[in-house]
Amino acid sequence: MKILLATDGSSFSDAAAQSITKQFRSQDNEVRVLSVVEPFSITPMPQMAPGYHPELDDQIHRAKALVERTAETLAEAGFSVSTSVVTGDAKTVIIEEAAQWQADLVVVGSHGRKGLGRFLLGSVSEAVARHTNCSVEIVRIPAK
Repeated sequence: MKILLATDGSSFSDAAAQSITKQFRSQDNEVRVLSVVEPFSITPMPQMAPGYHPELDDQIHRAKALVERTAETLAEAGFSVSTSVVTGDAKTVIIEEAAQWQADLVVVGSHGRKGLGRFLLGSVSEAVARHTNCSVEIVRIPAK
């Protein structure tokens, strides 16, 4: 099975990674760890080359370190792991990556926002669940 794990480095994403190791056997399962770096502005100025976002260099570097750490943890558990860091809108990138990679399952953590916070920030997990053509597991951290 091909499992796409979308991570943002939060405790919610850590719970999603742990969910994979607890639920699935490492044999015959491949995991791609994806982190999406969202630019401040989706449309760059016309004089800039496509995909050129110098202000994001530090965020991209941190995202690469994050996916490598997560991949190392999954590899230690015996999973075949690859990584990907993409710049763009998180919802769109996760949906497109799942389709392009032909994932069987997408695993995401949920921040559990409600009300105005959810309205203003949107719900990545909800958008992925609604628009991805494969199964989606949304991992929540139990309330304390």
